[in-house]
Amino acid sequence: MTNGNDPRPSKNQRRDAAREKARLLREEQKKRERRNRVFLQAGIGIALIAVIAIVVVIIVQSVRPAGPGPKNMASDGIVIGEGLKVVPTPALAAGADPTPTKPDQTGNVANIRVYLDYLCPYCDQFETTNADQMKQWVTSGAATVETHPIALLEGKSLGTKYSMRAANAAACVANYSPNDFWKFNSAMFASQPEEGTAGLSDPEIVKVVKGAGVGSMSKIEPCITGTNFKTWVNASTNRALTEPLPNSDLKAVGGTPTVLVNGKQYKGSLTDPKEFSAFVIQAAGDTYSTSTPTPSPTATPAG
Repeated sequence: MTNGNDPRPSKNQRRDAAREKARLLREEQKKRERRNRVFLQAGIGIALIAVIAIVVVIIVQSVRPAGPGPKNMASDGIVIGEGLKVVPTPALAAGADPTPTKPDQTGNVANIRVYLDYLCPYCDQFETTNADQMKQWVTSGAATVETHPIALLEGKSLGTKYSMRAANAAACVANYSPNDFWKFNSAMFASQPEEGTAGLSDPEIVKVVKGAGVGSMSKIEPCITGTNFKTWVNASTNRALTEPLPNSDLKAVGGTPTVLVNGKQYKGSLTDPKEFSAFVIQAAGDTYSTSTPTPSPTATPAG
């Protein structure tokens, strides 16, 4: 009768089995380590790609590449002429120099140029004082008004860069609804925040623009909230502050408002419409000594 139990392995057999088992365990451990390294490297790679993507997005959003300027502001300003209609100009190409507006040569039209910041209280004084008479002159064709919105006071709004955002809104209106610019300009000063405050938010600026009756809001609103013309505002502001002003003897804008009439700077009262009216007549007369300037004191409201 045979015994069903297997013979007990010898000492050498047990040692060889133990060695084989250890070898298999070591190989399995090495495989796990290789897998872990692969997973770790893959994880690091994915994380690195994610970080790079985030950095790229931040850079793209914060350092927007230069784009074209707004239409109807090829001179860095918008020219409003007879009937409050804008003189159309093509958009300023990215990196291109602005094209100065050609002064009227007939002697019949006063060229009024205003460099302003929508946060500047002195600009508000000038606009509030002279808006009515300038509107009469422009409507009748006696004058043109060229408005240059700049961001001189960008650092005076608690970090919100209101001056830049307001100037961007001006560019948006000039681009998409230019013949409403006069209404926009008046509304922005009527809603002017105090210097040293956060200013208006982008939705609040949109509300002001819409309330002024400006058209094409479906295009203007995203242009405002997206600060589409930010790079142009920064570039045009830098030009105004560092380069000679065309058709004048001024080396640069030294403050706002800077007001020029036929290239001559107005340095008088910002709250006396009669003084400004007299300056317009004198500047036009000095420039065109053989012509009689059209603007007259009769267009000046009682002050």
